[in-house]
Amino acid sequence: MMLPVRTVIVDCAGVRSEAEFWERYLRLTDAEGAGYFGRNLDAFWDALNGAPGWPGECELLFTNAASLAEFRNGRFLEGLQRIADESDLVRVVLS
Repeated sequence: MMLPVRTVIVDCAGVRSEAEFWERYLRLTDAEGAGYFGRNLDAFWDALNGAPGWPGECELLFTNAASLAEFRNGRFLEGLQRIADESDLVRVVLS
């Protein structure tokens, strides 16, 4: 029998910068190696594959993700969605 996976909800409402987004992610996931996490999309991809910032076995649910569309003219949210689509070890959902 497979044990239920924990869901970590990262509410993106009110996030005003990428730095604030990464701080919220690290705080809510209690990520392993957080001090070495690069706080960017490349580092996030690496973290989902076991590098610093690894959230553990979980599902990441980013709520109110549309609020991130203003970062880098939408490229930040697009990159986050691409990672969500391609992640195998950690399920990432944007809502």
